[in-house]
Amino acid sequence: MTQRTRHVMGVTTTWSLVLSVMIGMSGCATNPVTGRRELSLISESQEIQMGREASAGDLKRVGEVPQPEVQAMVRRIGTAMAAKSERPNLPWEFHVLDDAAVNAFAYPGGFIFVTRGLLTNLNSEAELAEVIGHEIGHVTAKHSVVQMSQQQVAQIGLVGASIFSSTVAKYGDVLGGGASLLFLKFGRDDELQSDALGFQYSLAQQYDVREAPKVFQTLGRLSGGGGRVPEWQSTHPDPGNRAQRAEQRAATVPAATLATLKVNRDGYLRLLNGMVFGENPRQGYFEGTRFLHPDLRFQFDFPSGWKFANQPEAVVGVSADNGAQLQLLPATGTPAQALQSFLAQQGITTRQSSNTTVNGLTAAAATFDATTQQGALQGRALSVAHNGQTYLLLGLMVPDAAATRGAEVEATLRSFRALTDANALNKQPAKVELVTLDQAMTGAQFVQRYPSTVSTDEVYIANGIEAGTSLARGTILKRIR
Repeated sequence: MTQRTRHVMGVTTTWSLVLSVMIGMSGCATNPVTGRRELSLISESQEIQMGREASAGDLKRVGEVPQPEVQAMVRRIGTAMAAKSERPNLPWEFHVLDDAAVNAFAYPGGFIFVTRGLLTNLNSEAELAEVIGHEIGHVTAKHSVVQMSQQQVAQIGLVGASIFSSTVAKYGDVLGGGASLLFLKFGRDDELQSDALGFQYSLAQQYDVREAPKVFQTLGRLSGGGGRVPEWQSTHPDPGNRAQRAEQRAATVPAATLATLKVNRDGYLRLLNGMVFGENPRQGYFEGTRFLHPDLRFQFDFPSGWKFANQPEAVVGVSADNGAQLQLLPATGTPAQALQSFLAQQGITTRQSSNTTVNGLTAAAATFDATTQQGALQGRALSVAHNGQTYLLLGLMVPDAAATRGAEVEATLRSFRALTDANALNKQPAKVELVTLDQAMTGAQFVQRYPSTVSTDEVYIANGIEAGTSLARGTILKRIR
């Protein structure tokens, strides 16, 4: 949850548009990449509208990295590629989100995003060009549009249905791996086609396509390290050995052409100097089951055994049996006003509500029932004021879980309190710091001589090296501290 989020913002939705298009239209269109006729129930103007709305929502909720020169690099690479693609007249946009997730994605209509987390794990413009070109390929080949056209209306109604309001529904599947209609998982054929298109677009801009395999190797190492699987992997499932395929494509390029291609490793790395690496604790972080937010100066505790995540607009958690969910969201007005605004929504029946205090903070609490398209829910809500901001904490339970989970949900809601620990309040993010080697050494010698505050494996992956890699004098590398 970021400090800049100061009110409950509605979900960027296009469900009514999608439904009306799918119900009211039918037809085929020529795919601009393949030249084949295929099902297309969404016009280009509607495609652009959906992408623009979704893009605006991400920019508002997450925000861009504060380094304008990084944004300019991504725009420069993407704009040049898009101009030579099969759909040059789309209103292409390229953004870098201030997000620790290792991710890149494309919305329909030409709205492309890469994250800070991805950039800090790449090591050249040529690697970045592979990713951007891949995402452009999803748009030019209309992969999302084709998938949306093929969805059954009944399925769209289920995916797009609100549990009972945008306040709650948008976080209902954050931890469950579900994808929204605008951000579907791509199939094997789509991935292979986008890889091939990314290769084509990169080569056209004279990037050294021999660097492309490194992208897939890095993603594989991140996935295999026991940590968080890169988001790019979860939404772009691996259709086989993509690194090997990238090597095979590069092998088809004539030697004379390869000699003219650019990598721009050092220039790329210099733009990363000082960039936040990993999660930014100033936007909230976890210590065990406790969530702490230094900038907003609050903390609260999740039950033991739950899964949880810090999202740009909310902190969410779900029980191990998936029968209960907790959410903390920013709200507006006094605690009583915020609570009543929530309870007044269609589908909610209030059982009991009252004004109260929680750990010395003014609050309002309620129990309620909710009728949803997926079934009945029982809930508990607590709205609390702290440090000039009002927060809404929600506990949602299916009826079978209410008897066993009710007490721990209530305990979490009432654990909200001021953060006063000086160490927590002063906690700072890790950042990329560049080192130019003054002598030759191995990867293992580098991490020993220039220690980082993250694990050795993370440093190796971020630099694309191994312990035994031979590093020449003058090589620029990242340390994290």
